[in-house]
Amino acid sequence: MNSPSAATPSSPAPAVPTTAPVPTDGVSTAGGPRRRGSLGPVGLVLAGGVSVQFGGALAVTLMPRAGALGVVTLRLLVAAVVLLVVCRPRVRGHSRADWGTVVVFGITMAAMNGLFYQSVARIPLGPAVTLEVLGPLVLSVLASRRALNLVWAGLALGGVFLLGGGGFSSLDPTGVAFALSAGAMWAAYIVFSARTGRRFPQADGLALAMVVAAVAFLPLGIVESGSKLLDPTTVALGAAVAILSSVLPYTLELLALRRLPASTFAILMSLEPAVAATAGFLVLSQTLSAMEALAIGLVIAASMGAVRTQVGRGKAKGLEGQLETGG
Repeated sequence: MNSPSAATPSSPAPAVPTTAPVPTDGVSTAGGPRRRGSLGPVGLVLAGGVSVQFGGALAVTLMPRAGALGVVTLRLLVAAVVLLVVCRPRVRGHSRADWGTVVVFGITMAAMNGLFYQSVARIPLGPAVTLEVLGPLVLSVLASRRALNLVWAGLALGGVFLLGGGGFSSLDPTGVAFALSAGAMWAAYIVFSARTGRRFPQADGLALAMVVAAVAFLPLGIVESGSKLLDPTTVALGAAVAILSSVLPYTLELLALRRLPASTFAILMSLEPAVAATAGFLVLSQTLSAMEALAIGLVIAASMGAVRTQVGRGKAKGLEGQLETGG
């Protein structure tokens, strides 16, 4: 997610964030073991997170010009145009089910962004992101087929709560509801991104879904910002935000989800609050308390554990395949 309109320029900006698990078990399509396991897609997810942080920091400077909904509108519009030009998705030859998946994916993407910005207009950024991350964490637990993944999800959940300050009783109930709803949309985003990745080649499905999201959100942006969306400086900044916060991370995440299970991806997404806090310390000279440092450690440990579990599982299955074929 981008930083909210209520955030100060020194606030770290967390991410928003996207199985087509083609070979996720460590075995290549040719039958041999994959040497890198899940490290490739994990790197894509992490790179997407870094891109979002820079895009979010830039978005902070854009909020006073265009408003929260205006920024989302610019992000989606510019991202849709860029993806259409770069990907040149094929429009013909898709089934009704394919188009249904793209439409739901696009609406989910628009709703996820809009709900998040509504939440941060009412509650502080840290608790909003913390509550939103609960969506992917719940998905991780539901999608997991191994008991050990429940341990990693529990660690990540504990870290996320610590990073959010340890309690939410004093928050605006409406803001909390918006943040939890954004988290639900984030979980749905992961699911439908995966389905889109299976139905469409490369990033074609993402480009088409981005168009749906932009068209769905455009009326809201016009109502809030109006002619401000046409200011050249605002458009230029919005384009930069779109590239960093939408085009790059969404594409990287969609490609990663083709080789990474939804449960592992969801736990990796819990890194976003930790990455935001770390960026605030390194780039904005924001200090971390002992509690925040502990929270980051828990979240990183959970993510590393999830990745290690997946890589180990892939290696084991690859070895079994070799033994069965006499390799």
